[in-house]
Amino acid sequence: MVVTVPVGAPEWAWNLPTAPMPVYGVMSARAHGHAVTTVLIAMVAMLFTAISYGRMARAYPSAGSAFTYVGSEIHPALGYVTGWSMAMDYMLNPIVCTILCSKFALNFFPEIPYAALVFVFIALFTGLNLFGIRTSARINEVMAAGMGIVILVFLIAAAHYVFGRPHAGAAFFTRPFYDPRTFTLPAVLGGTSLAVLTYIGFDGISTLSEEAENPKRNILLATVLVCLITGALASIEVYAAQLVWPGAEPFPDVDTAFVSVAGRAAGPWLFSLINLTLLVATVGSGMGSQLGAARLLYGMGRGNALPKSFFGAIEPNRRIPQNNVIFVGVLALAGTAVLTFERAAELLNFGALLAFMGVNAASFTRYFLREREKKLSNVVVPVLGFAICLLLWLNLSYPAKIAGVVWMALGIGYGAIRTHGFRSDLVHFDVPEDV
Repeated sequence: MVVTVPVGAPEWAWNLPTAPMPVYGVMSARAHGHAVTTVLIAMVAMLFTAISYGRMARAYPSAGSAFTYVGSEIHPALGYVTGWSMAMDYMLNPIVCTILCSKFALNFFPEIPYAALVFVFIALFTGLNLFGIRTSARINEVMAAGMGIVILVFLIAAAHYVFGRPHAGAAFFTRPFYDPRTFTLPAVLGGTSLAVLTYIGFDGISTLSEEAENPKRNILLATVLVCLITGALASIEVYAAQLVWPGAEPFPDVDTAFVSVAGRAAGPWLFSLINLTLLVATVGSGMGSQLGAARLLYGMGRGNALPKSFFGAIEPNRRIPQNNVIFVGVLALAGTAVLTFERAAELLNFGALLAFMGVNAASFTRYFLREREKKLSNVVVPVLGFAICLLLWLNLSYPAKIAGVVWMALGIGYGAIRTHGFRSDLVHFDVPEDV
């Protein structure tokens, strides 16, 4: 059996029509109700970074990745640091998906303990991956189309709810963008650092350079378009949700806040429909993210970066790195015991924003520092992309930054030991396309 995953991009399904729904509650609470503003600011940051990714894909058409760009253009040691930040994302993805699946299931089965649901979903993801069960491209297309229909239903229901009730004036429709009673810049930037999760995965477009027609133009265009479409659709969904549930009014559960909004807009039937849609979408993400993490570990084991006898082993019949699948499942079980969805999402963004900063720095190095002709766009785009990502990274919560720094310190220490002070070959973080 052959399994594939975009090199350098976690198997992550946030870039779907439902992308902003899971993170809506935590980013709205952090931003004091200014969720749509955070989505738009995050889109600006990601657009600059998308341009840098597209430009680097021109230079590395053989399915490069963030650590490849940074390692080749700046320094191999910094490439390793970028790869280690990406590895954190791979390890966190299954934890995030498990938490969300359990929360969505809890809405259907409140009598079942949350811990039991966590165990059920980890067992489900692990079992399906061990047996090599995957969804086909056709099923994924049908699911995406179904999600699009569900979103349309929600928007119609939200419009019916909003316009069926009296409002004080035009200010009601502008408060989701700016409410002087609750707006503070630190709060909005904190929310934006979470809103970045809406865009995670857009960088996977850059890995398709070898298959694309005229990749020098089309990969850059496609990457930017994905960010624009994701941002536009996410903004519409979040704006409608804020009109239904205005201001910083608290949610019953911030992790499933969008489901509560749907229930207010049209009642239990839409509550259940949105909840089921997000549950199904997140189950697919959970399976893929666990396998992506297992395959990353396999690649590191195969390259002797990790003990090869365990991490580099393949089950001969199904061609699955079963040791790693089980290892990631156990890691996810431990992670759900100590992390909330918000903290896990922040940690994921900690690694993603570091990788994004690295790509912007690599683009600046290649297309401005090393080019004879110093074009203004080749300095403005990567510098702004780097600066905005850095600003959002700095506005992650203090506990998330502490945990992220600890992870990075462990990785740098591990790399220094494995490479005798970074004097020998570095660990690579490519996810094998075929195991």
